[in-house]
Amino acid sequence: MAFNDCFSLNYPGNPCPGDLIEVFRPGYQHWALYLGDGYVINIAPVDGIPVSFTSAKSVFSSKALVKMQLLKDVVGNDTYRINNKYDETYPPLPVEEIIKQSEFVIGQEVAYNLLVNNCEHFVTLLRYGEGVSQQANRAISTVGFVTAAVGAFSFLGLFPKGQRTKYY
Repeated sequence: MAFNDCFSLNYPGNPCPGDLIEVFRPGYQHWALYLGDGYVINIAPVDGIPVSFTSAKSVFSSKALVKMQLLKDVVGNDTYRINNKYDETYPPLPVEEIIKQSEFVIGQEVAYNLLVNNCEHFVTLLRYGEGVSQQANRAISTVGFVTAAVGAFSFLGLFPKGQRTKYY
């Protein structure tokens, strides 16, 4: 495959090898990394759940398969954009290194965790050498906030106490 040139067909933003691709799924974003010639690398739950169900399945998965797929197949009917949003924080690795690392892991099973090792962590690790995910950080913050709020409400007595059953 010729991974050195930007893809020439009419894709939004004309992705180049090494670009992060953000796919907008209902309720979350899926992430892939553009390799060139219309192909991306991404991870998906091991048991081959259809794209529309991967969100629900990924919550319970602990393993994912690294796949090289056509961008159009990964996107399906959803929309996407090029989003190299971490470039100012983490300098991208050289494209040749990104492609070499990507080729090495295609077809392998990898550990998966929605909050600490998800599809965004995977592709940012390939692009920057650092696995990061704002989406996961937001989810962790939300869980922490809800937990703290429940604790505060309980402490302040704002949750009604359960009714006790009387036995006669």
